[in-house]
Amino acid sequence: MKFGVFFPQQLPRPWADGAEAELFRTALDVVELADRVGVSHAWAQEHHFLEEYSHSTAPEVFLGACSQRTRQIRLGHGVSIMLPPVNHPARVAERIATLDLVSGGRADWGTGEMSSHIELGGFGVNYVEKRAMWAEAVREVAIMMSAAPYPGYSGKYFSMPARNLVPKPIQRPHPPLWIACTNRDTLRLAARLGAGALTFAFMSPSEAKFWVEEYYEIFRRECVPIGQAVNPNVATLIGFYCDRDGDALKQAETDQRFFKHGLAHYYRFGQHVPGHTDIWREFERAPETPMAGLEGVGPPESLIARFREYEASGVDQLILLQQAGRMSADRVCASLELFGREVIGEFLARDIGREKAKAEALAPFIEKAMGAVTGPRDADLTAVEAYPTLWDQKAGASADASPTRAIEAPSLWNLHVGGGRRA
Repeated sequence: MKFGVFFPQQLPRPWADGAEAELFRTALDVVELADRVGVSHAWAQEHHFLEEYSHSTAPEVFLGACSQRTRQIRLGHGVSIMLPPVNHPARVAERIATLDLVSGGRADWGTGEMSSHIELGGFGVNYVEKRAMWAEAVREVAIMMSAAPYPGYSGKYFSMPARNLVPKPIQRPHPPLWIACTNRDTLRLAARLGAGALTFAFMSPSEAKFWVEEYYEIFRRECVPIGQAVNPNVATLIGFYCDRDGDALKQAETDQRFFKHGLAHYYRFGQHVPGHTDIWREFERAPETPMAGLEGVGPPESLIARFREYEASGVDQLILLQQAGRMSADRVCASLELFGREVIGEFLARDIGREKAKAEALAPFIEKAMGAVTGPRDADLTAVEAYPTLWDQKAGASADASPTRAIEAPSLWNLHVGGGRRA
C-alpha cells in the first residue's frame, strides 16, 4: 500500500499580512520532506472562492514548484476542474503535459466537476449539466495529449478546430487518469471508465474493503475507458497526525474537525458573504460533534495497526490529510518525520510485491479494456493561414496573396506607428 499527502491549503481567519505566502512556502518544505520519507504522491486540489477552507486555486503552479524540490514523489491534481467555463480543455492538456515534463514524468491527472454553489455560480455553470461537461472534456483532453494533431471537436459544451497541442507529456499516451469520488456512484463510474478512484469520503477499513471489492469487480466486468489508457487504483483520504503526545493529538483532532466544518459550510449548510464570513469563528461557536475519518490520528503503534487494516482491505493508497485548520508547518513536519521513522517502512517493503501480484492478476482485464479504447479521429489537415497585416504590406507582400486579405489584424507595426484596425 502506498501513501499520499494532501494539500488543501487551509488558512483560517484572521489573516495576517504575508500569511498566504507563508502557507505556500512551508507547503513546499512539507512536500520535500514527504518525498524524503517515502510518500508516493502529493495531491493538490483545485478550488475557487472557498475562503479559509482551500486557497489552492492554481495547483498546477504549486505542483510545478514541487517538481523542483523533489525527486521521486508523484505530483497529482486532486483534482483539476474539467468544466469548460472554468478551464478550457486545451489549457488543461497543456498544463498537465508541461507538469509531466518539468517533473520528469511524475504527473498524475486527477479530474473533477465542482459542486459547491459558490464555485459553480461564480463561473456560471449549470449544476445539472456539469457531469456531461466533465465527461466531454475528459475524453477530449486525453485525445489532445496523445494525438498529433488533435483532430478538433464540435460538441455541446466546447468546440475547437484541429490543432496540435504542445508540449506532449513524457508519460504516453497521457499521465494516469483519476476521478474524484465522494460516493459509491462516482466510484462505480470511475471503475467503468477505467480511471483511478480518488475517494474523498472518509472511510473505515471495513467500508474501504467493500468499496475496493466493488470497484475492481466492475473494472473487470464493465470497463470501457474514457481515456486512452487505464489506471485501476483506489485511493482514500483519511485525517492524519502522528504523535505520542496526548495534547498534540487532541489539538490535531480539532484541526481535522475544522476541515469537516469548512466542507459542510460550503457544501451543505453555510451562508457565505464573500470577503466577510469568518468560518473559523463559526467553527469555534459550533457544538463539537463526533467525526469519522480520524483513523490516521494517533501514536505510531496505533497507526501501524490501523494502516494494516487498510492494507488488508485492498486500498492501493492512503492519502493523508496532514494540513488542516491551524496546524502549523512545524507540527506537520514533526508528524511526517515520526511517520517516516516508525510507520511507513513495513508498508513500502510489502508494496513492491503487492504491485507485481496486482499487475499480473489484472493483466487480462486491462488488455480487454484497452481493446475498447476509441483512438483519435481523423484530423482535418487543411492549412491555417496567418493574418496578413500592414507589416506584410510594408514589406512588399502581395496584396492578393491570401484569401483572408480582408481580415487585417493589429500587428506590432500598427502599434509602433500608432495605428489600429482599419475600418
